[in-house]
This record gives sequence, C-alpha cells and structure tokens, in this order.
Amino acid sequence: MSLFLMLFIIVSFSQCASTLKLQDNLPLEIDEVYYQTWVAGVKGGGSGINVFIPIESNSNDIVLDSMYFRGKSTKIEYVNDALAVGRFKTEANQKQDIIMSNEPYAEYANKVPELPEKIPFELKDDECVVSYLEKNKIKYFKIEGIVKKESTRYP
Repeated sequence: MSLFLMLFIIVSFSQCASTLKLQDNLPLEIDEVYYQTWVAGVKGGGSGINVFIPIESNSNDIVLDSMYFRGKSTKIEYVNDALAVGRFKTEANQKQDIIMSNEPYAEYANKVPELPEKIPFELKDDECVVSYLEKNKIKYFKIEGIVKKESTRYP
C-alpha cells in the first residue's frame, strides 16, 4: 500500500513539473517588451502596470494567453495583431468603500480583502512569463530584460 502511495505522489509531482516547463524559443517574433506604470487623475480611479509585447510576425498563429509579472498574473489582451498587453492593477489610488457601523448586518457589503496570489515562477522585476497556445497545448516562455518606459498620468 505504501509503495502505491509513493508511486502516486511521484507521478503527481512529475506531472506538475512538466506542465510548467519553460520553452527555449518563442514561436513568434517579438520586439522589445516594455512596461509603463499608470495612475488615474481622479482619487480612487486606480493605478497599475501595463506590460506591452510588440509582435513583429506570427506565422504560426500562436495565441498569447496569460502573463505572470511581479508576483501577479493576468489574461493578455490584444490591442491589434501587432501588440499584446498584460494589465495589472496595483494598490495605489484604488477606491475604498468600507462600511463601518454598529449595526450587525450593515458591514455585510464590505469587500473581503484579497490574499496575494502565488505564481508558479520565480521572477526578477524585469522578467515575465507568457503562456501561449500552440496546437491546443499550453506552453510557457520567459521574457527577460523588460524595459521601463515613462509613466502615464491620466487627467
């Protein structure tokens, strides 16, 4: 019985390791990846970081799916065929609607604080991992040396 349990545990861990294996080459050509921080000009309007992936050519019809950056993950949005963006919200300048009351049920509508998520990659501040679909299989690629561009401040 213990042999079966040990075999099951080994197989489980080997499956996890193989699903998050980083690919050596990205099957599409990209230009210099960069990020910009942004802050809304209105109190409570939000703030965040946008990571931009300029796509030079995509002859294999690869679909970029998700991005992992600075301890967070998000779905990738396509601005057009030549630009994909990962949008990450940050804590600064977020709207805080907290109801404080001595009535037992008045605070029921308060939002539960979010726990920080644990991403499956150890990344430096100038690195991200992109998941993409190739022939209906999810693969991962690390992008290093992401450049910071000037922040955007909205009115």
